[in-house]
Amino acid sequence: MRAPNPSNPVSTTPSERADQIFLEGPRSRFAEFCTLLRVMRDFLRGFRTLHFVGPCVTVFGSSRIKPDDVHYELARKMGAAIARLGFTVMTGGGPGIMEAANRGAKEVGGRSVGCNIELPFEQDANAYLDRCVRMHYFFVRKALLVKYSYAFVVMPGGAGTLDELFEAVTLIQTGKIKNFPIVIMGIDYWKELIGFLDKMAQRGTISPSDLNLIYATDSIDEAIAHIQSRAVEPFGLRRVARVRRAFPWLGERGLSQ
Repeated sequence: MRAPNPSNPVSTTPSERADQIFLEGPRSRFAEFCTLLRVMRDFLRGFRTLHFVGPCVTVFGSSRIKPDDVHYELARKMGAAIARLGFTVMTGGGPGIMEAANRGAKEVGGRSVGCNIELPFEQDANAYLDRCVRMHYFFVRKALLVKYSYAFVVMPGGAGTLDELFEAVTLIQTGKIKNFPIVIMGIDYWKELIGFLDKMAQRGTISPSDLNLIYATDSIDEAIAHIQSRAVEPFGLRRVARVRRAFPWLGERGLSQ
């Protein structure tokens, strides 16, 4: 069993304590089975909620960005542009950049959904969501964001945003997903990261062609054109998503088009 980390505060919620116990290593078979059921519950919630939202573009970014920040406005305009393209805008459902993208979609009559995560702070659902599902496990949330998205737009953010960015890049790099555009916006914020990626290619730790997996721009028009060419045309997507039948007895609800 791992020794407690004195730099971390003692958890006070059953959810946090359950995470700590899970990460302590092998447990009884019954305890592991209970964890499996909780993971399945997360996936079931996600499948029921997101099955009807249509093709999505997910926007990532910091929950700490304020409405008076230039990147909030950029995310808001990008959310509107994604919605006009015919996609549902998906975010982590929280404040900051996520709120801005959802807000932009709603302001132009588009569809807006959130895939939230249980945290002790920063993750209250914003007011611009048609539908929101709340996850407990980060890895389930990331799997669902990839499953229902045709592109990622990465705005300025912190460790969580980097995690989501490199998760997607790794999946593309290893061939797990294909034809999946990743757009980075906020070039001034990300310039050191872009430079580090160049260094990785120079050192041979990634292939030079891997640099093409990320498209960096601050132009809404350029970002939309990239998504159009990489996520719309190859799949033959249309503005009106295929309507799927909802089964109320499964707790499902359709999303208005």
